[in-house]
Amino acid sequence: MKKIRIMLVEESLNLRSVLKEYFKMMNYEVVDFGDGESAIKYYQKRGGDICLLDICLPKKDGYAVINALHNISPDLPVIFVTAKDGKEDRIKGFKSGCEDYVTKPFSTEELQFRMEAVLKRCEREHKKGTLNKEGIYHLGNLIFNYSEMKLLKGNQVYLLTRKEAQLLKILYEYKNKLVPREIITKEIWGDSKAATGRSLDVFVSKVRKLLKSDEDDVPENLNPKGGRRNRYKPRLEPKVEIINVHGAGYSLIIRD
Repeated sequence: MKKIRIMLVEESLNLRSVLKEYFKMMNYEVVDFGDGESAIKYYQKRGGDICLLDICLPKKDGYAVINALHNISPDLPVIFVTAKDGKEDRIKGFKSGCEDYVTKPFSTEELQFRMEAVLKRCEREHKKGTLNKEGIYHLGNLIFNYSEMKLLKGNQVYLLTRKEAQLLKILYEYKNKLVPREIITKEIWGDSKAATGRSLDVFVSKVRKLLKSDEDDVPENLNPKGGRRNRYKPRLEPKVEIINVHGAGYSLIIRD
């Protein structure tokens, strides 16, 4: 069986050596780079299956690298592994197209598990590719037919408007990842400034209600002082929901 090839792009020689030896022991093929430019040149010639990418790199930083890699192969999964742990850093990372964002320090075992989770998710998406080309998407127990602009919930069929169908398709294609408001408005209205924030919120609210099932009506998880701890109690989260990241965009969460 062909080994999965990891592209490890990390400025620190010590960390790079540790990770390289660890993943080789775990039966992965690892090619490592200390700068972004070398990684891009390698991928153009040899390719890879997944990229573990630092952000602070010489020559080309992580954002330039992920952009270059996705210009070559949009489906290449990339995980940022970085010391930049601020909220804005994470948002910028996900906006750039990473599958996951791991902050330093971390355990090698956690990084391995998160990497393998990304690989499994990408494999499942690849297997569903033929259905997606036909415009049929599975969202938990729901079926979304983009071509006919219909959402099927059990025996019920809901007709969507063109913009609602476009919105749901965009969110699905970036499922479990943040989709910036600018990308949504540009895709639907043709101009990132064509729609007001309120008009987009109206479309999102309508689609969010359609995705909600009766099983999702569970008590919210409040702490003893009355403040909300999390929206849902553990293991009672809905299988499908749209989350609003205030001021940044939306994310369609699909839980297995």
